[in-house]
Amino acid sequence: MEKEAEQIESTEQIEPTEQTEPVEAADKDAVGQSAAPKLTGKQNLLQIVKFVLFSAGAGTIQTIAFTLLNELVFIGNYWPSYIIALALSVVFNFTINRRFTFKSTANVPKAMLLALLFYVPFAPYTTWLTDYLTIGKGWNEYLVLFINLVQNLILEFLWWRFVIYRKSMNNRPAEKEKDKDKPEKSDGE
Repeated sequence: MEKEAEQIESTEQIEPTEQTEPVEAADKDAVGQSAAPKLTGKQNLLQIVKFVLFSAGAGTIQTIAFTLLNELVFIGNYWPSYIIALALSVVFNFTINRRFTFKSTANVPKAMLLALLFYVPFAPYTTWLTDYLTIGKGWNEYLVLFINLVQNLILEFLWWRFVIYRKSMNNRPAEKEKDKDKPEKSDGE
């Protein structure tokens, strides 16, 4: 099964020098970073599909964490349950999508700071929206959680794709290339 996963990963690996257009000197910004890689329609679609699937996993984590916190720990107190569950979801989503969807080796602290900046307005907005819809309008809190998950999926993809990883997508070396650099293990190890 590991071999199948490696084969799938290696066939999905996008080599910037082969499948994306080469970066010319004129395509660099003021600080010398390469311009955003140009992806084909198929590559863009694959990126969206991967992001949605991995984000569904993050949404599952968020929903389970929220349910446990809301029903067992903070009983009926939405805000702390939502914020903690959102944080768990973001850490999972950031880690998985950085590696497998955007294939980025960008500076992790900088990328995480940019991800955090997304949540500076988003978290207060969604907690306000939840209060407005659940307390003000009487909506079910799980319906509102789902609405927030959908908003998060769409807006987060756009933020990550066009802000965080705009210039650093698909720069992760293929797994096979990494393995060539590692010394082989002997049977005695």
